Amino acid sequence: MSTPTIYIAITDHGFGHAARTASIAGHLQKILPSIKLILVTTAPRWLLKCYIEGDFIYRQRGFDVGVVQADSLKMDLDATLARWQHIFSKKDEIIAEEVAFCREHDVNLVFGDVPPLTTLIAKQLGVPCWMSGNFGWDFIYQDWGNKFSFLTDWISDCYGQCDRLFRVPLHESMDRFPTIEDVGLTGGDPKYPLDKLCDKFNLNQSPAQTILLTFGGLSLDAIPYHNVSQFPDYQFITLDAFAPALPNLTKVLDRAYRPVDFMPLCDRVVSKPGYSTYAEALKLQIPIVSLTRAGFAEAEIILNGMQDCGNHQVISPDQFFANNWDFLNQPLQPPRTKTKLATDGNHSIATSIVKYLSNKSNDG
Repeated sequence: MSTPTIYIAITDHGFGHAARTASIAGHLQKILPSIKLILVTTAPRWLLKCYIEGDFIYRQRGFDVGVVQADSLKMDLDATLARWQHIFSKKDEIIAEEVAFCREHDVNLVFGDVPPLTTLIAKQLGVPCWMSGNFGWDFIYQDWGNKFSFLTDWISDCYGQCDRLFRVPLHESMDRFPTIEDVGLTGGDPKYPLDKLCDKFNLNQSPAQTILLTFGGLSLDAIPYHNVSQFPDYQFITLDAFAPALPNLTKVLDRAYRPVDFMPLCDRVVSKPGYSTYAEALKLQIPIVSLTRAGFAEAEIILNGMQDCGNHQVISPDQFFANNWDFLNQPLQPPRTKTKLATDGNHSIATSIVKYLSNKSNDG
């Protein structure tokens, strides 16, 4: 019996897609230890290792763009289009190279979150392409004007060749995908005992007035950390290596730790709209204080989902970048609905993959 092998391609955009997909891969490895995982991404290996305990093949490739950004809020549409045009001109070469690599490793299943080319690689390879996600890149680009229309149409066509989509919560319709299966929230889970975490970082284990500041892999330009000093009774936590040294700001530099590891210690998370942070906080029922994000279609959907399902506060970038953080003195809002989101996404997707690969082995 050959080793079950899955090729997992992750969109080239920040850290969120890599984190949520690596969470699935890590769970998959735990229930099928014999599996060969191939992670195809430009996200750093250390990030993947935070979610995958065992071995995996790291193939540092990117064959989509996402959005070119200076930080987690500032988008460069022209640079995004230019990078896509380059990839589009090389797509046949990219597909051929990836198909050859997959054949060399006897890949049984292609999985994507959510590079459009993934479906074409799988089709030429002759294996199914499964995907997971809450939006497609065509959904993001469709509001960006006519110069993106050729790209939007092509991406939609690629997604139409996906064999199975696991649609996670906080999603757009994703109706270009012919076969959709709804699953629960994906993402990481805390993996350190809270008492040891508190001892290591000299933190108070009570969540009262403890705030996690996290803005994804791209962070934000010029976070006004001086505002932290206005709240000496609060305990702030950040994983931003460039944050200043302040008495009530704990700066976590060890890459073995992730934002989700600190969430159970916090009474709220201050962030920008992003599925992975939202999903991890919602799974743990941690309130979210979120900046708005103009021009990015996913933001409105996940902001609405956050407000429907979790305790929350929505602030503008102007409020966040002001010389005071008065919003911290304002009460959090309760969920707008009684909707409870399923939290079993990692397990649902991983068990479906194991079932397919097991049947494939038996057929072989």
